[in-house]
Amino acid sequence: MIRLREINADNFWDIISLTLEKEQEQLIVSNAVSIAQAYVQHECIPLAIYGGKIPVGFVMYCIDRDDGEYWIYRLMIDKQYQNKGYGRQTLEQIIEIIKKDGTHHKIYLGVHINGGASVHLYESMGFVFTAQAFGKEHIMVLEY
Repeated sequence: MIRLREINADNFWDIISLTLEKEQEQLIVSNAVSIAQAYVQHECIPLAIYGGKIPVGFVMYCIDRDDGEYWIYRLMIDKQYQNKGYGRQTLEQIIEIIKKDGTHHKIYLGVHINGGASVHLYESMGFVFTAQAFGKEHIMVLEY
């Protein structure tokens, strides 16, 4: 079971030290850049993902300032901990957090079209592709 925790001085270096496989690196912005983004975009909520006492990943979500909708901006699981269910558990928890805000009924995210495992995970959770793309990211939405 995963736990989502605030990023602070105690875990900052652990979270920015998490890594991906070489071929995954171009699919997502680094955790350090994402945390910096949250510092200047206060609507962003960056969280550390823990499997027990071990940091295994990073997630960031927000209500986007441009469209007023919920977005999952980032989800990364360290290469050592992939394929163990941490991504799915994280998505389940983030979706539940967002659903508690009864004023919204959609969650968006962007995914690199070549991110096969990510695309499969998001589709299995009910996300579907929209016709939108921003650069290399294709937009998916979960309506609930």
